[in-house]
Amino acid sequence: MTRFVTGRELGLMVCTRCRATVRAAVRATEPVSYGCPRCGARVHSRKPESLATTAALLATAALLYIPANLLPVMQTRSFMDIEDDTILSGVLTLIQEGEWPLALLVFVASIVVPLLKIVALGWLLLSLHRGWRGHVHAKSKLFRLVEYIGRWSMLDVFAISLLVALVQIRSLATIHVGLGALAFGAVVVLTMLAAQSFDERLIWDAETHG
Repeated sequence: MTRFVTGRELGLMVCTRCRATVRAAVRATEPVSYGCPRCGARVHSRKPESLATTAALLATAALLYIPANLLPVMQTRSFMDIEDDTILSGVLTLIQEGEWPLALLVFVASIVVPLLKIVALGWLLLSLHRGWRGHVHAKSKLFRLVEYIGRWSMLDVFAISLLVALVQIRSLATIHVGLGALAFGAVVVLTMLAAQSFDERLIWDAETHG
C-alpha cells in the first residue's frame, strides 16, 4: 500500500453511540448519514461541522482561561478582614505552609493541564486548517492523550474544592466562591466538549487527500 485507506473510502461508517460498523454503498466524498441498525442513532461519515464546533468551543475556553486565573476563585471572610485568592495565590500559600504535594497537585491540575489541552487541540486544528501533512501517528496519539486527560477533568475542580476546604478549616473563616471559580469550571466543561466534538478521523483524511 502506498497510502492510507480510510473506512469511508471502503463504504464503512461507525456509530458514535454504540460503536457499530455500518456499511454504506455510497461514494466516499458524499457527506451522507444513515440510521444505525443497532441503536437507531444517526450515523455520519464524519461528525458534522466538527472543526467549526471544536474551534468555537476552544476559543471560548481560551478566553475564559484568562479570568479563571486572574479573578479570585474564593473570598475568605474572617473576623479580621476579607481576602481574595486566585488559583496561583492559593498555590503560593500552600507552598509557604509547607504543603508541597498539595500545591503541586493544584498547580498541575488547575493551571498546567487546562492550558496543555487548549494548546494541543489548537495545534491540531491549525494543522488541519493549514493542511500540514506528516506525523499523523503523533497527531493521533496527541488527540487520544487529550481525550484521555478529559476523562479526569473533574480532578481540576476537585483540586480547587480541596484548596477551598483546606483554607476554610485552617483559617476558621467563611469561604465564598468567586467569579474565577465559575470561569474555571466553564473552561473545564468547554475543553471536554471541544475534545468530544473533534473528529480524529479528519487527521487521517488530511494525510490521505492532502
